[in-house]
Order: sequence, then structure tokens, then C-alpha cells
Amino acid sequence: MAHEGHEHDEHEHEHAPTPADPASAASFLGLPPFASCRRVLHVDPIGGAAGDMLVAAFLDLDVPIEVVERAVAATGLTGFRLEVGRRDKHAIAARAFEVIVEGEPPARDYSVIARMLAEAPLDERVRTLAARAFLRLGEAEAKIHRQPLSRVHFHEVGGVDAIVDVVGASAALAYVEAAAGGEGALGVSIGPLPVGGGTARGAHGAIPVPAPAALELLIGLPVRDPGFAGGVGGELVTPTGAALLRAFSELLPASLGRWPAFVPQRIGYGAGKKDLADRPNVVRLVVGETSAFSGAGGAGSASTASTGATHVVLEANVDDATGEVAATAIEALLEAGALDAWAQPITMKKGRPAVTIAALCDVARGELISRALLAHTGSLGVRRSEVTRVERPRRFVEIVTAYGAVRVKIADGDGLPIVVHPELEDCRARAKEHGVPVREVIRAAIVAIR
Repeated sequence: MAHEGHEHDEHEHEHAPTPADPASAASFLGLPPFASCRRVLHVDPIGGAAGDMLVAAFLDLDVPIEVVERAVAATGLTGFRLEVGRRDKHAIAARAFEVIVEGEPPARDYSVIARMLAEAPLDERVRTLAARAFLRLGEAEAKIHRQPLSRVHFHEVGGVDAIVDVVGASAALAYVEAAAGGEGALGVSIGPLPVGGGTARGAHGAIPVPAPAALELLIGLPVRDPGFAGGVGGELVTPTGAALLRAFSELLPASLGRWPAFVPQRIGYGAGKKDLADRPNVVRLVVGETSAFSGAGGAGSASTASTGATHVVLEANVDDATGEVAATAIEALLEAGALDAWAQPITMKKGRPAVTIAALCDVARGELISRALLAHTGSLGVRRSEVTRVERPRRFVEIVTAYGAVRVKIADGDGLPIVVHPELEDCRARAKEHGVPVREVIRAAIVAIR
């Protein structure tokens, strides 16, 4: 995996079966809205984002190196040493973090890494963050190669440095989150990620930049064209970096695409190995407070505080959309992070038949989902209604059925009847693998959870 130097190198590994991994299935649904977070971690990807760069930036925020070392040691990894120093990037003395691999590490695929994280004596929050990042990596590879997750064969992801970067960054984030007051007290804000350009070398020849796995992992995250000076391209966001940011945005209250409204308190710079001619090759992490900020827009804004809204409903009336276009728009809204999306037939003025395409999302993602709705419907405007949503406590568990692992959503703990919903996408995947109807997998999942 392209880590420290924004370079891409692939190594072949043998296939291994994927075990059930409850840690990777852990989900923190029902998160508070981003606007209610007292403290925010903003990720400013000036030169891009890679696993080692994120770890280095956390260390520059004064996260103790012992936090990273302790978490990595818990995995049982051997055959490497860590080096922490400084690199000058356009007059910025950024922190550097490097994994020096000694000897030839053993081949590891998703199943091996998932088992390692599940069995390691890690703090549960660290385990959840790291497992989610590797799960997203596995899903990206599975989609690219058109294989089920159980058959994913990682190339460079199984390397020692990749595991160290993911576990180290997860431990550092958990440390910052705990300092902010625990889960739900810290929000993460992610600025537009420079996707790079050109090609990179892999085991199978030249591949486009951003790398296919990295681009899959960037679904739902904001990106931008870096605009290289002199037309020089390169890989700026690596699969490891993208997987970590994707996991952070899913497991913490998140705001995407712009700086939040907050008061900066602590800043850290993490450097990559490569020197870029037109910008410092660093990622900047900024921790700040939102409670003292009363400006308009972003976290802690007066508009959000006054309405108490946790979610928004976005709607567009379209009179020239076919059924296929409406279906594609709904799919795009869900991929962009909408919690739900739907279409409803209506009659407009002069008796014109039309359809309302709508989406529900949290307040922080309102602008991102609005842009997706405009882009995929061709509408000239979007109506926005602020709402509040009452949610039942819910959690995910991963259970093993006769057809393989399936995630199951459980609503309980509030005195109401327990509700169990197997994840449809998992059931579809298992049904396709075994050539059985989806309803059979759903039935097997319900029986197994009971």
C-alpha cells in the first residue's frame, strides 16, 4: 500500500478464509449531530493523506508515542521498529513517523488481520476503529475484483507498516476522543482531499491515480483536483489514509467539505516522504472548541442551536426523470451518506406528471447531499426542511449462519419490543455466493441471532 512516500507497490498473497469478525461489525449508530459536539478534530489534507502522515500528525498534537506503541504491541506484530523525527516541508517542521520493517514479513490477508484485531487485547474503541478501516479496505478490494469479501486477496494491505499505521492512528484518535469527554463528545471534520493524478506502478502494471481501492474508499468523502504545478501528477491519498478517514467519518459525528466554525486550540503536522514542488506534503490536524463559538454556520452555530434540528429532509420536484434516472439518483444519495432516500409521484401545474426525489440526512451532511441531489436529478433547486428524529437505541452484531457471516441490526434496551433486522446487502451477497433465495439467508440470520 502506498504509505509514507505516496508510492504504490503491490505484492501477491495467498487466499485465506475470512472468519466472522464481531469487532469489525461494531457500529455506533445514533451518534449525536456534529453541531452538538463540544470539541472538533479537523483534518486539513494540504498535501494529501496517508496512514503514516496521520499518525505523525497525531503525535505532533502531543498524543504520547506510548499510546501508539502500546496499541501496536498488543497486536503481537514483530520484525519492525518505529522511528519518529522531523521533516522540513516548505519551511514547516512537520513530525515524521516511519515503520522500518526488518526481514521478510509473513503474508497476511483480510481474514488474518481481522482475526488479529479480534483477538488482540486492544482497547475496545481502538479495536472498533481499526477493524472498521480494514473492513472498508476489504470491501473496496472485493468490489474492484468482483469477489465476495471472504475471498479478498490483499496485495500490499497485509504489510506490517499498514497494520501499524491503522492501529496507531486508531489508538491516537481514541486518545483524543477520550480527552474530549468520550464517545460522542468529539466530532471529526474532513476537508476536501486532493486525489492526485497520472498513473502509479503496481504488481499488474500501471494503474490510474487515484488508485482504484483509494477511490472506492473515497465514496462519501469530499475530494478536489489538486491542480499540480507544471502538470506533475502523483498519488496523494493512499488506500490506508482513505480507509482511516472513511472509518473516522462513520464512527464519529462528521462534517465534510469545509472548515468548521470553532476556536482552534492545538495543531499538528504530519509529513510524507515525498517532496512536492508546489505545496508542503503534510496533513494538518486541528483540534478546537465549538462551545465558545457563536458565528453563523458550522458546528455550534446559532441557526442550528435555535432550531434544535438533528436532521434535514431535502426534496426536488422533477418532471423529466425516467424511472431509471430516479432509481440512479436514489442510489447516489445513499452512497453520498443519506440515511434514507425515496421517490414519490406527484402532479405539478398544468397537470404535468412528475416525481419528488427526497433524502433524509443529518444536519452536517445537508450541503453534500443537496449537491448530490442537484447533480443527479438536473433540478434547479432543492427544498430543505429541518427536522428532529427520535431514534431507538440500536447496535450491530455479526453472526455466523449456514451461508456465512451476516450483520444484524438490533433495536433494544429502551423497554420496547426487540426488533431484529438482518442487513439486506449482506444477505444478498451470501445468497448470491450460495445460489439460494435472499429470504433463506434472512431466515437463517434471524434464527441464528435468536
